[in-house]
Amino acid sequence: MVRVNPELATRLFRASGAEQWALPLAAFAEALDRSAGKCPQHMEVTHFLGSLHLKDLALAAACEQGLDLAWEHFVREYRPALYRAAQAIARSGDPRELADSLYAELYGVRDHGSARPSLFRYFHGRSALATWLRAVLAQRHVDRIRAARRFDPLPADDESSALESPAVPTDPRARPCADLIRSALTSAVAGLHARDRLRLRLYYAQEMTLAQIGQLLEEHEATVSRNLARTRKHVRSAIEEALRAAGLAPAAVDECFALTAADPGMMDVNDLLPAGSERKMPAAGRSKLEDLS
Repeated sequence: MVRVNPELATRLFRASGAEQWALPLAAFAEALDRSAGKCPQHMEVTHFLGSLHLKDLALAAACEQGLDLAWEHFVREYRPALYRAAQAIARSGDPRELADSLYAELYGVRDHGSARPSLFRYFHGRSALATWLRAVLAQRHVDRIRAARRFDPLPADDESSALESPAVPTDPRARPCADLIRSALTSAVAGLHARDRLRLRLYYAQEMTLAQIGQLLEEHEATVSRNLARTRKHVRSAIEEALRAAGLAPAAVDECFALTAADPGMMDVNDLLPAGSERKMPAAGRSKLEDLS
């Protein structure tokens, strides 16, 4: 494990706001050490650590330590996002059950009640915590699909499918699926009303809260939530229609979504929701957005 210089660890600790969770410096330094082990060879460790999502790393480290303040914040702020992600990923079964199933892993509890390392231990801060959680959730969904297929009848020895290798985490279908979804999503977003496109950008690309978006667009927070849900449903339907038009069966459409969501690095939300919609806003709204950026 790479050991981070104590002076650097202290500086990053202060920048992360870890004190609000009562997280000890030593625990945060240990999280930094694990993250430093992921530093690319061409990067200098100090620069790499400074580029991390330090506030998210501190929150994850505090949750790993079981600190109540951190857990209360996590449940309040991230549970709704997990439910939304589960609804987008899992089109069958109970999306909430999929999201809630993560909590045992995040707490560090096995199915039979014994302890194990918290899943938060594997968050290194290279992406936002919300993005990482969505990726883990999608991977769990893929794991469930694969586990269910173990009970499907085995192919006959003379069928070509009998020669297929078992699926591996780096599924070769992920890239073609991402390309299909990216193309369909780009078309779907381009066809939206400018105000709907703007809401998506503010919420997903700029990670603003519903209250902040409501203030900018002069809408009630509940109205923003309903409009986002309506837009997501429309976009999802448009993508599904495009994938079916490309020849994918319903089950393949679901798995295509799951495979793509499992690797968020293949989809950049800033490319899919480019800036520019702000020009449609009133001058007062633009000035507020500039203040927040």
